[in-house]
Amino acid sequence: MGGEGSQATIPTNLRLLMVLEEIAKAGVPVTPTDVNAALGLPKPTIHRLFATLEAEGFLQRDLDERSYSPGPRTRTLAAGILSSLRIRTARQAILRRLSREIGETCNIALPDRDAMVYLERVETEWPLRIQLPTGTHVPFHCTASGKMYLSSLVPSHLARYLAAADLTAHTGNTITDPKRLQDEIATIRRQGYALDREEFMTDMIALAVPIADPQGRLMATLSFHAPTQRFDANKALEHLNRLHAASQELSLLVNGGDEVGATA
Repeated sequence: MGGEGSQATIPTNLRLLMVLEEIAKAGVPVTPTDVNAALGLPKPTIHRLFATLEAEGFLQRDLDERSYSPGPRTRTLAAGILSSLRIRTARQAILRRLSREIGETCNIALPDRDAMVYLERVETEWPLRIQLPTGTHVPFHCTASGKMYLSSLVPSHLARYLAAADLTAHTGNTITDPKRLQDEIATIRRQGYALDREEFMTDMIALAVPIADPQGRLMATLSFHAPTQRFDANKALEHLNRLHAASQELSLLVNGGDEVGATA
């Protein structure tokens, strides 16, 4: 849809939506110029649209003060769509089945601006369990889901995160050195899964895999966590194939495919 004359084909009442659509397609922080390469609107118009979306909370400026990412209202909108009754019912069925197979609590988490947010969870039936309810925010740098998300960032955005992030030590195992964390993220990117080896909470281990959007990008994460009294890293990895299979079902569910396996 690029080209200088394309603005004539975009009705005024669709322009804000199309800006958001292009930002969602990009999957990384973008500038007005980046977006306008596809839309072809007059320069003052595209900057005015970005200013409106930022003022209303649908966009927020990135760390470089030039590019923009989805703002809190856009993230709330996306979470609401993912939580629609039809999708949520099927999603919970997938999580319940996975939790029964593994015997531990399973979670779906979404990346927010500076943390992962638990969107959905199914609790283990064990009396000994770790309380991290839906809506809980957990750090990127020391959780399986957070590190999985960091591995999806392009190198320049990961470098910016590592330079600016507060890598607080939550346990003695938390990786607080940016170079070590960068190496850990590179390993996660290669292997396609992330482990939390008591990095966020003492005596807790977790394993996470990505849930992909239609373009194959990380949209959310699927994970389980368990006390170290019942699990170690090797035992967690025995369930990696189950996690990947469930994440593929969840991707199909959200992306409009067949709801394979989405029965209790």
